[in-house]
Amino acid sequence: MTAITNSGGLVRHASSASSSSLIKETENRFLTLLVTQMRNQDPLNPMDNAQVTSQMAQLSTVTGINQLNQTLLALSGQMDLSQSMQAANLIGKQVLVPGSRVALGGEEQAREATPFGVDLISPAASVIVTVLNSAGTPVRAIDMGTLDAGVYSLGWDGSGDDGTPLDSGAYRIEVTATHEDGSRVPAQVLTSGTVSSVAYSSAGLQMELGLAGNYSLRDIRKIL
Repeated sequence: MTAITNSGGLVRHASSASSSSLIKETENRFLTLLVTQMRNQDPLNPMDNAQVTSQMAQLSTVTGINQLNQTLLALSGQMDLSQSMQAANLIGKQVLVPGSRVALGGEEQAREATPFGVDLISPAASVIVTVLNSAGTPVRAIDMGTLDAGVYSLGWDGSGDDGTPLDSGAYRIEVTATHEDGSRVPAQVLTSGTVSSVAYSSAGLQMELGLAGNYSLRDIRKIL
């Protein structure tokens, strides 16, 4: 059974306890100094109410800021936990993330199910997807025509431009998107992977996608 590991909660708990201790220590030190100051004040020039009120207000402000920080830390911890539970639902799902690698399997069924994707930032009058082999030589060009902005999941059957099945192995995808005037449209190639596990680290929630590698949840462009 796959589980989500989370080591951030212990760190936040220790940080919260340390912060509470620091606030209490600061309050005690302030009150000690204030009482000492009042006991040893010059009888001919005593502290007025405005000075005492000002110092108390400063302590109240510092205490309020620290309490606000503790509240934000608690909310952050709850959000992390909620996000972790939601991420658990991704295990076993196939997702599209930034990347240009495509693996071509040896079986016909695997060839027909070689998925990838394209992320278009804005509409394009022409979108050409090119498949390159390990030597960087183009082996297949796919004309996608005119597309609106968005994320598109695509498939490649493993054949070259002449329809001949290509050898199994690693391939790379490139995309060229242009406006009607020929200017480039920002576009990103997406690779696919199946989420096998989700782990929480200092960098946030990370997904393990097998051969595709590890990615952040923020990298997901589409869930298939």
